[in-house]
Amino acid sequence: MEEILKDLILENQNLIYALSNYFKGYSNKEDLFQAGCIGMLEAYKRFDSSYGAKFTTYAVPYILGEMRKLVRLDKNVKVSQGLNRLYLRIDKTYVLLAQQYMREPTFSEIAAYLEIPDYIVAEALGSRALTLSIDEPITSDGKELTLQEVIGSCDEIDELIDLKNALASLDSYEQNIIMMRYLQDKTQSQTAEALGTSQVQVYRKEQKILTKLKDKLVA
Repeated sequence: MEEILKDLILENQNLIYALSNYFKGYSNKEDLFQAGCIGMLEAYKRFDSSYGAKFTTYAVPYILGEMRKLVRLDKNVKVSQGLNRLYLRIDKTYVLLAQQYMREPTFSEIAAYLEIPDYIVAEALGSRALTLSIDEPITSDGKELTLQEVIGSCDEIDELIDLKNALASLDSYEQNIIMMRYLQDKTQSQTAEALGTSQVQVYRKEQKILTKLKDKLVA
């Protein structure tokens, strides 16, 4: 197992170093690399080929997540200037394509326009969408409700644990699914297209996520 993990890091070291550039100037490059390795190993432990995504695509949010933790510890900052600039470019492209297509653009369409990988768009948009209030109204099947109501009524559980903490316990891939399905009101097919997987895989994963959240809320 140790040799497998070493080979995993060796094969993907260029990816880890490339992602560390988003935090350039906020922490030592080698420290960022080590943090990225931790994220990649965590992704390896959690990865399931049934997700329908490539391992490297799945691993990126974990790598960036560990790097963010390091940066916050080192300099007490949230994201680098480079990543903020990327957010701005993605926001502008989102509006442009929405006007052009007369609908919400997919992650893949935004990525193609900017000539960047899909997972970078998913990470950039997904990391902020989940900061929305759990009480902010959203639309589902024509009915206005809150994310808390989507997950379940307070009256149906003995003790309500803060839903934000429950969401924070999800990994980035799971957060992206919840964000797209319940905050962006995407269908399972649209979510599958954005993540590069199948509708069936999204359905199965979504059911597991909702079960996990429910277990957290009633624990």
